[in-house]
Amino acid sequence: MINFAALQAMNVIESPFPYAVIPNFIKAEQLTPLVENFPEITSRGSLPAGSVACTPVFQQLIDELQGAPLRKIIAEKFSIDLNDKPTMLTLRGYTTERDGLIHTDSKSKLITLLLYMNPQWDSEHGKLRLLRRSDSLDDYFEEISPMAGHCLIFKVTPNGWHGHYPFVGKRLSLQLNYLANDAALTKHLNHHRITAFFKRYFPKWFSKSPPDENY
Repeated sequence: MINFAALQAMNVIESPFPYAVIPNFIKAEQLTPLVENFPEITSRGSLPAGSVACTPVFQQLIDELQGAPLRKIIAEKFSIDLNDKPTMLTLRGYTTERDGLIHTDSKSKLITLLLYMNPQWDSEHGKLRLLRRSDSLDDYFEEISPMAGHCLIFKVTPNGWHGHYPFVGKRLSLQLNYLANDAALTKHLNHHRITAFFKRYFPKWFSKSPPDENY
């Protein structure tokens, strides 16, 4: 399902921080089935892929995202050793007015991959912006529409600022992270398990909780 030819040809831009945008990350013939099979998520926030019921079609994408071929290409393109680095894959179905805040990803994340699954995007809000500084969404050097198949990969750095103007509604995405070590994986998964509990049993409380690092 992954368009590995496009990945092999991708250009990694090194400044202000290493990143690459791949508009055709998914093979064209696979895109519609994947959009149609995106798991039903009714709450705000990101959920571990292992906690969401997936069809065989969508599970194939998850398996490819966590597979060795993708890991090898990303390691080579970003000049980073990802051997034996654990992965974490999360899914998101909605954003609210509380999401999109400017942030950098946590130090325990080495690489972030964002893949969008929205069949169309007409709003000017909700488009992810890569930023030159931490205090302005308008001082950006790259903007990524969350259209289906659009993908952003970046190396996590102290100046890797990103965010978007708030969008309220369905906004489908997957996030893959290569993490520093197993301890980081355990910490992130425990966080997601706790928030998943509150999403299910205390949805009103969770609607006021801080946003996740998943845009």
